[in-house]
Amino acid sequence: MVEFTHISDGRAQMVDISAKPDVVREAVATGRIYLRPETLAAIRGGTVVKGNVLATARVAATLAVKETPRIIPMCHPIHLAAITVDFTENEGYIEATVMTRSTGKTGVEMEALTGVSVALLTIWDMVKSAEKDENGQYPVTRIEGIRVVEKKKGK
Repeated sequence: MVEFTHISDGRAQMVDISAKPDVVREAVATGRIYLRPETLAAIRGGTVVKGNVLATARVAATLAVKETPRIIPMCHPIHLAAITVDFTENEGYIEATVMTRSTGKTGVEMEALTGVSVALLTIWDMVKSAEKDENGQYPVTRIEGIRVVEKKKGK
């Protein structure tokens, strides 16, 4: 039987982590945003009207990581030791990678996932005018593959 630690007697709850020891914890999450070739070229060339897309997405991801417990109700506030946000351009998409690290009683994967999600949403927001077709739709633009690719506990 699968155990859902955030549910007790049919009610949502924050898990009691008070008995757990402080341990170095790290998580890495990634995700992709698919864009038109012209949009990717504009990001690469720094000609997007709203400004530096990846710099803005990096700041947005960092802020989102720090706000995770305010966004996701059962996440514990944690002491973050490090956050890195990186972007890689590939054929047809940009991949965002967020690494989070803390020393504490609970993991940092929700923070990494939140950072990736907000980075990709920020990219979309900054280029949406270039991504729309003549009907105001987004035939190419999509976000996919948001996932935790690595989780470490202890060092």
